Amino acid sequence: MHLEFTETQSLIQQTARDYAQRRIVPVAAQIDRESRFPKDILKELAELGLMGVNIPASLGGAEAGAVAYVLAMIEISRACASTAVAMSVTNMVGEVITNFGTEEQRNRYVPMLTSGSVVAGSFALSEGGAGSDPGAMRTTAHRDGNHWVLNGEKMWISTGDHAGVFVVWARTADRQTAPGTRGISCFLVEPGTPGFSVGKHEEKMGLRGSTTVSLSFEDCRIPASALLGEENRGFRIAMMALDGGRLGIASQAIGIASAALEETVAYVKQRKQFDRPIADFQAIQWQLADSRTELDAARMLTFRAAWLKENKKPFSQEASMAKLFASETAVRVCNRCVQMHGGYGFTKDYAVERHLRDCRVTTIYEGTSEIQRTVISRSLLR
Repeated sequence: MHLEFTETQSLIQQTARDYAQRRIVPVAAQIDRESRFPKDILKELAELGLMGVNIPASLGGAEAGAVAYVLAMIEISRACASTAVAMSVTNMVGEVITNFGTEEQRNRYVPMLTSGSVVAGSFALSEGGAGSDPGAMRTTAHRDGNHWVLNGEKMWISTGDHAGVFVVWARTADRQTAPGTRGISCFLVEPGTPGFSVGKHEEKMGLRGSTTVSLSFEDCRIPASALLGEENRGFRIAMMALDGGRLGIASQAIGIASAALEETVAYVKQRKQFDRPIADFQAIQWQLADSRTELDAARMLTFRAAWLKENKKPFSQEASMAKLFASETAVRVCNRCVQMHGGYGFTKDYAVERHLRDCRVTTIYEGTSEIQRTVISRSLLR
């Protein structure tokens, strides 16, 4: 078994790490405190090739593969989870258009995302009554001559107020003849399209530098050419995109928890109680040991899933396993880190407080832990 990274993968990792430590870490607490969207940082990430890590060079991407993407995501997430959200979603949107778009769609939208000429892309699948159950989707699209007309609302859309292109799902077939997830299609929508508007910002517990908004479509007319992939086959696109997206969330969780653990190791070495550093106490040592072990296991699961994707092998089950284990590990690790900081961990003077708030949602979005368990068990029982 060969576990060394290639020269390209190591270069991507080092580039992301150097940039994150120099540029993002010094402002991460401010981004969180002010709920400030890191627009300038995202443009700089695009210049470094990090907004299209697994996208062909012909479309402006780094063409470095899924493993390199995971490595880059971990480094950016260690510095600022809010920044990593926009990076993850934009990479995912770019890959979706690359894999399913027409040549015209690819050439129009993907270079915009990889170059930073637009700050981000957005992925609009969820609705108020259709989160874990996309088959309950109520947004519709009907054909009217050379146009599609969209009506409905989307919820919890990351970077929706900054995106230059939206990948939007809507029902295009009657629910009676095409129940559940059948009869759903996928579209590319640009901001500023008449009938399309962005709603209120959600006030969130964590990821406060990442904007989350609702979207509204009221007789929103888009050209027939905006259809992405085949009519009534859009759910397949969503599921394939989410498989890759789960690698991004697993990486994000690992990065957040790694930062918390590194900061905690430094803290317990200098914090004294009973005239000794608390690092001398077994109660602390065992929490550190468990945290490091679980994080390394999460890394291995995530690297395996990324390797499978990169080598064009099935990876849905492995992506769900990585996302499930990494996200739940991150919550445990960050919780332990706050505990090891004692009362200081409950204040904003130490970054572990932010890390715990930021990591909590990783067990929820891109499919809850419960949905991941469903995916894994179905694969086992098939």
